Amino acid sequence: MRTIIILTVLALVSFTVNAQNKGLQGTWFATSQFGYQQSKSGDAKSTNFTILPIVGTFVKPSVAVGLALGYVNIKSEEDEAVNANTGLMVVEPLVRKYWNVTGGLFFFGQLAVPVVTGKEKESELKVSQAGLSASGGLDMVLGKHFTVEFSYNLANFSVTTLTPKTGNKTTVTDFSLAHVANVDAYYNTALAGSMPTLTSPLSFGFKFLF
Repeated sequence: MRTIIILTVLALVSFTVNAQNKGLQGTWFATSQFGYQQSKSGDAKSTNFTILPIVGTFVKPSVAVGLALGYVNIKSEEDEAVNANTGLMVVEPLVRKYWNVTGGLFFFGQLAVPVVTGKEKESELKVSQAGLSASGGLDMVLGKHFTVEFSYNLANFSVTTLTPKTGNKTTVTDFSLAHVANVDAYYNTALAGSMPTLTSPLSFGFKFLF
């Protein structure tokens, strides 16, 4: 898994360095994606919140590379008591390809390499996850320097390691399409019923071009 991540990052760097100087090359963009999930049953509630700022640059007229640095919070509450509260940091190199649909509306495909680390605060459970993620989205141009985008994870491969304060660690290997998969029961209990991939599947963000 680490070899795949290293090779992907090197490929992105090489692609950036060797891209031809034309079109939108050199145009930078900045965006901040937000994702939110919630499940509720009686007095029990689980939430998954993601904020993911992204900075990138176009290396061809319709191809961009970037880097995301963000935060994920997974929380489980019941009868006003907190059962689990997980804070995670996300580092995610990515590459995007854009296709024009009509006018200022574009469809984009994205391949990313999310690396997630952090801790569940109630039990001091250490959490780490690395994987590959393919997503698709729509980007609507609203002005010369401003767009709005929506995206959804289409396919994910991830390896998650849960290391408790005492006892043996648990490793969960997952492949999911459209964010649907069966997950180890311990994983669900420790991370408050989170989906197999720790970041939210649906995201929304505003993008600035400069």
